[in-house]
Amino acid sequence: MSSRTVIVVVDGLGVGAMPDAGALRAGDRRADTLGHVLDHCREANGAPLRLPSLGALGLGLVHPHPGLADRTALPVAAGRAALGYPGADTYAGHQTMMGADFSEVTVARLGAHLDEVTGALKEAGHTVEPLAGRPLLVVDGHVLVHDNLEADPGINWNASGRLEDLPFAGILAIARTVREVAPVARVIAVGGHADRPLADSVRAGDGGTVGLDTPASGFYRNGGLQVRHLGAPLDHTRQLPELAARAGIPVTLVGKAADILACEAAVRRPAVPTAEVLAHTLDAVRATERGGDALVVANVQESDLAGHQQDAVGYGAVLERVDEGLGALTELLDAPGDRLIVTGDHGNDPTIGHAFHTREYVPVLVHRPGAAGLELLPDAGSLADVGATAARALGLDPSGLANGAPLRA
Repeated sequence: MSSRTVIVVVDGLGVGAMPDAGALRAGDRRADTLGHVLDHCREANGAPLRLPSLGALGLGLVHPHPGLADRTALPVAAGRAALGYPGADTYAGHQTMMGADFSEVTVARLGAHLDEVTGALKEAGHTVEPLAGRPLLVVDGHVLVHDNLEADPGINWNASGRLEDLPFAGILAIARTVREVAPVARVIAVGGHADRPLADSVRAGDGGTVGLDTPASGFYRNGGLQVRHLGAPLDHTRQLPELAARAGIPVTLVGKAADILACEAAVRRPAVPTAEVLAHTLDAVRATERGGDALVVANVQESDLAGHQQDAVGYGAVLERVDEGLGALTELLDAPGDRLIVTGDHGNDPTIGHAFHTREYVPVLVHRPGAAGLELLPDAGSLADVGATAARALGLDPSGLANGAPLRA
């Protein structure tokens, strides 16, 4: 049976703390991104969020809440997934979801590797100096190489620069050199427009890290943000996009998914504004005839950005925009065999009192046209099970993935 399979990842959409959520920060045991956003928005707006599509997809069955429908007439399968990787990280989450085994990642502070990074950058022709004796580097007078303060300590490093000082291509070149010697899962090139010199937004983070406070810098507020995620080497041939492409199935990667997932044959539609992400996703579905095959993986990033800015009302507004797009997708994906899978990659509770991701379960909502009614799923042990479920829907052998087992959906 043919299948148009669309995976929409609402970045940072957690539905309650995992059992080990408080291992790093005890307060994270109370993390509940969705519940706290719903509560805060109802109080702030004087009315509940309008989320009819998410309700119809079974979100209220996964996360019972007065602001969500507690029943649905749609043929959906609904459950939760544990993350299946350490910490709470977008890159690791997406790689796991696509079938990689990220159960073990290297955790390292930049301060423990300054000599190796400095040497690589100088060999590549850059000038390098520490910033006021602190364990981060100033490269070519403008770009900061530093610990990422928005993920758990030591998971990611950043190369950050103001686009007024140099083009993004220059920032990316520095990040690529750092990637060659970095032991961590991800090196992120970030370019944007800051309110003041980047050095003024440097602070200490958890676990001995030091880095740029990216939300405080103004990068997220001022528009024009450019980001490229450079991941650790993986066998991408055993991930869902490559598996689909080798089978002749058209693959489209939208939003942040276009930046962080590997597939040479994929059509890439990078975007940050939620309206653009949803428009690209709908266009990709419309480009495939009913009864055809296609894989679309889309990431909605603005929910995660609102979490980092601790902006619960902004997060709620993103959810309402996502809900509208999901309603349109549900109408388009109407053939037996089509699948719409809505999930997250980690939590990012904007009410928790810090700007880090939170280690939470995420929803797994599967719209299944032609299926026999509602099915409640047991908790999945890993996001990899989402990718394996999509593989099966596309008629692919899930054992071709490095990780994951299909859900019953």
